[in-house]
Amino acid sequence: MSDLLTALLDSVRYSTLASYSWEQPRLLLLLPLVPLLLVLRWALARRRRSQLGVAFVRGQLPRDWSAVLRFIPDLVLALSLSFGLVALARPQRTDERVVQTGQGIDIVLVLDVSASMELQDLRPNRLEAAKRVALDFLDGRRGDRVGLVVFAGDAYSLAPLTTDYDLLRENLQGLRLGMIPNDGTAIGTALGVATNRLRDSPSPTKVCILISDGENTAGSLDPLTSAQLAHAYGLKLYTIGLGQDGLVPYGTDETGQPRFIDTRLDETTMRQIAQAGEGRFFRATDNAGLRQVFQQINRYEKSEIKQTRYRNTQDYYRTYLYWCLGLWLVWLGLKNTFLTNALED
Repeated sequence: MSDLLTALLDSVRYSTLASYSWEQPRLLLLLPLVPLLLVLRWALARRRRSQLGVAFVRGQLPRDWSAVLRFIPDLVLALSLSFGLVALARPQRTDERVVQTGQGIDIVLVLDVSASMELQDLRPNRLEAAKRVALDFLDGRRGDRVGLVVFAGDAYSLAPLTTDYDLLRENLQGLRLGMIPNDGTAIGTALGVATNRLRDSPSPTKVCILISDGENTAGSLDPLTSAQLAHAYGLKLYTIGLGQDGLVPYGTDETGQPRFIDTRLDETTMRQIAQAGEGRFFRATDNAGLRQVFQQINRYEKSEIKQTRYRNTQDYYRTYLYWCLGLWLVWLGLKNTFLTNALED
């Protein structure tokens, strides 16, 4: 009995009412009409009431607080009608559960952080431009595991395959020039590290995206051999060549004039790596081109993740129907007491 009373009292709290969703919310708009209906009922009853003219001397008619009791039946009736409207509006709570089926793909970003990535043909420089589009690329992934490998003269796995995209963003944002003391461009070694990350992956699709602006000048592993080894483990290789060939801006000299340095991308090797890995080679000579390259890769490599939604909806109208019927019975009982004028009703 106490549990039932507690549930009934809890049902009329504002926090409880605010937590519902409503099947027929428009019916709640009728609630302000309930007191208007009672006022109209009182006005019509007053109009039909027989009146007897009696003169009273001022001060002879005493005021008594018990006169307020005659409004109790009308208040009970108003509450009963209000709870009836709440019940008709169908208060509900929905428990929604989302189940994902399918498997994402595994991707390793292999990013060059050698000194040449400081060149400014991409703004503000090649490394910063690559970081920005890589962050945008992450925003387009859903359910895919992504890893990060960085390289200069040596190569290191900076982040394992993970769906923790916040961690990956922190790692990408923390990349800087000179973070690997041994300078150079060890493309073959970097592909070997990426292959080690992906070779034991159970994913049916394993992708490696190599971003570099130079030719292989360091490391003991030949890039093409690394690419063939990666393909043997089922990796698909995309290569992105950054920057323009020839003279490109590189800071300023002592007089504040821009300096230029001659640079050249080994496009042949980058193409061979992509072909060995059954992927594609892209050339990005400016920021817009680099962004378009990542957009194309994003379209090529889509994971098929299906979402199934289960909705369990529970109705709570019975509680308010009990309030309505209970107060209606109370109102009927009050009609037989001194609180109601039987001649008027």
